[in-house]
Amino acid sequence: MPKTPNLFIAMVTCILFACTGTAQQVPKTYVAVKAKGQLTIDGLANEVAWKNAKWTSDFIDIEGTLTPKYRTRVKMVWDDTYLHFYAEMEEPHIWGTLKQRDTVIFYNNDFEIFMDPDGDTHNYMEFEINVLNTIWDLYLTKPYRNQGNVLNHWNMEGVISAVHINGTLNNSKDRDKGWAVEISIPWNVLGEASKGTVPPKNQFWRINFSRVNWQFDLENDRYGRKKKENGKYEPEYNWVWSPQEVINMHEPERWGYVYFAEQNLQQDKVVIPDDDYIKWYMYEIYRKMMQENEMENFTYPPKEIKGKSIVVKIKKELKGYVVYTKSPFSGKQLIIDTDGKFIEQR
Repeated sequence: MPKTPNLFIAMVTCILFACTGTAQQVPKTYVAVKAKGQLTIDGLANEVAWKNAKWTSDFIDIEGTLTPKYRTRVKMVWDDTYLHFYAEMEEPHIWGTLKQRDTVIFYNNDFEIFMDPDGDTHNYMEFEINVLNTIWDLYLTKPYRNQGNVLNHWNMEGVISAVHINGTLNNSKDRDKGWAVEISIPWNVLGEASKGTVPPKNQFWRINFSRVNWQFDLENDRYGRKKKENGKYEPEYNWVWSPQEVINMHEPERWGYVYFAEQNLQQDKVVIPDDDYIKWYMYEIYRKMMQENEMENFTYPPKEIKGKSIVVKIKKELKGYVVYTKSPFSGKQLIIDTDGKFIEQR
């Protein structure tokens, strides 16, 4: 049954105001500086390049409000061959069981990297690693909300990783201090998801990190995920660098911004492009729009973003809906197409 105009307007008003809640937080930023000298991937990060690299802010709960029980932080550097990561995690009980590559690593405590080079929310990569240095690498053509393909057989060929344990592994009789991972991913692999050049000198990539941490039970002194009385597992903790605001890592528009500098650059000198503030607003509309099945063409009331009046429109097409506007900052047409992909056009 068609909606009456008044009912339709009320529905859209709900989407725009009451249903969207607060605006998306500004994602975190980080400056990754080009490394000088060779790195030995051993999980220790003793080289000068690592000592000079800045830490990210401490991880926070995925929804952006709670402080995790254990500290997590990351450093990044790069050279002409690899993008390097070093993560340090506090953990009083270091345990792991999964040893086969491309198994579901987050069934153990793990560290995860998500990378969207082009920032269009499509064609992005996921990397997971546990304390046994077992990895799971995936290529996703689209987020799950857009029914994309998950290429589990895809591998980051040439990746190098190492784990350092400050304590003991799978020993329930003591308390540990933590574990660290060092990861080097070749640019030629990362370039498979990028339309631009690699390394992306003086450019941003969208990246986020997640740490999955489980409550545990002991059975014959062996660690395992804790179960409820009904036999189901207790939910995991999800701790991230840049808050997702929802329990879902697969909303790439919320990920952080990593800037690849060729020389030391102060964090406050790195500025997120103005158009991206419009992009976040467009995806707020898009996520809510996906919950409705009978939307029609509609123009949203103007919204002020960075001192400019932004008018976002929805257009119904055969395959779905397009969200679009013209940026007063760059003059570009900003579009979220029917497949959820972000496009910029002159």
